[in-house]
Amino acid sequence: MAEVEEARHQEDVQPRLREVQALLARHKVIESLVHRQQMPKHDLVEGLVHKQHLAELRGKLDALHSADIAYILEALPLDERLLVWDLVKAERDGEILLEVSDAVRESIIETMAPADLVAAAEELDADELADLAPDLPREVMQAVFLGLDTEGREQLRAAMSYRENTVGALMDFEMVTVRQDITLEVVLRYLRRFDELPNHTDQLFVIDREENLRGVLPLGVLLINDPETQVAAVMQTDTLALQPLDEADAAAQAFERYDLVSAPVVDGENRLVGRVTVNAVVDYIRQEAEADQLAQAGLKEEEDIFASVWDSVKNRWSWLAINLVTAFIASRVIGAFEGSIQKLVALAALMPIVAGIGGNSGNQTITMIVRALALGQIGEDSARRLFRKELGVSLINGLLWGGLIGLVAWWLYDDYRLGLVMTAAMTLNLLLAATVGVTVPMVMQKLGRDPAMGSSVMITAVTDSGGFFIFLGLATLLLL
Repeated sequence: MAEVEEARHQEDVQPRLREVQALLARHKVIESLVHRQQMPKHDLVEGLVHKQHLAELRGKLDALHSADIAYILEALPLDERLLVWDLVKAERDGEILLEVSDAVRESIIETMAPADLVAAAEELDADELADLAPDLPREVMQAVFLGLDTEGREQLRAAMSYRENTVGALMDFEMVTVRQDITLEVVLRYLRRFDELPNHTDQLFVIDREENLRGVLPLGVLLINDPETQVAAVMQTDTLALQPLDEADAAAQAFERYDLVSAPVVDGENRLVGRVTVNAVVDYIRQEAEADQLAQAGLKEEEDIFASVWDSVKNRWSWLAINLVTAFIASRVIGAFEGSIQKLVALAALMPIVAGIGGNSGNQTITMIVRALALGQIGEDSARRLFRKELGVSLINGLLWGGLIGLVAWWLYDDYRLGLVMTAAMTLNLLLAATVGVTVPMVMQKLGRDPAMGSSVMITAVTDSGGFFIFLGLATLLLL
């Protein structure tokens, strides 16, 4: 569902991106033509043309949502990105910096003056500022911190004290609280005093004088009941309450399972300290999905597609180095059986099939395991059962598809023994792929690492070297 929504958003913002790109291209062409023209008051004319086109582009940007501007910035080369960024209204800088990817945010912050960064940060709430803080220079954060009131400083300290991937890092402090001993009429009068409610307010939080959470009052319940009814009579007390140190993954699962829009966050003494909203959870899920995709490919972090060559090299080199080592090992495995390959050339044509099918099967297994680990569905008992299940699937697939390719090899090379070797090698390599596909992510998780980290690289390395060794080894023993 999240992927469908993301696709729809991209379809909606694509025409806007093309419009901005067209304006930028026209701006460059006209400026180049005017610059080459020889005319009276050339500098004045050139300046007027420049301002006219920038005004048109600024008007287009002013009409866009901050998230759409962030998408456009990510899709532009650095020079055009900075030109567009300079045209954005200053009061929107903070919102847009929160929306862009980490890599693009760094490229923008590098060009901003400290005073501009302070002004952008001051427009944000404490929880939003905590998200942006790691990318801001220390002197900027100090200036922002000194500019906050006492409550804002305490909220910022609290938001920055929680480690990443916890509920505390997701929660915000904007919420509406009421007491249980007042009537719904009083609550309604209280709400009318707000210019607007905090985003994603679907319920009010009921607290006592010590700010302990007593329950929640959904807005629907508030609107359909008699105004003279007391809050205590209609509030819900069996609500889900999170704690700041809970894992964000668990919170995301709870939001999905119970279709939540918001949930209260309480400390160890049941005092209400904040709330988590569905938009924060959706952002977290998207970021985790993107991180998993990058990790599977061996990328250390999200990469700006228009980053410099050197920055891209630094992001990609480590797993490429590992892949080079594993490829060299695979080549040496093949080299150990050069004599067998020379005697039976068919081996050279068939061995990529064994390795390729093994890698594909291993990637299927590892994808399923990483997803199950992310959902918290694998315990010690279920891990053993899952391992046996994956071995069973690989055994059946190996015998089925190995037998089929074995028949093809027999027909092509008129040697039933070669067909048997193909069947056996494919079956054994699929069993090896299943073993690695289950073991690697579980070991990574026990070591406190991302289970998806380098999984595709690892599975390819093992199934290539293992597949070559199994196939060529069996062929050497049984055919030569």
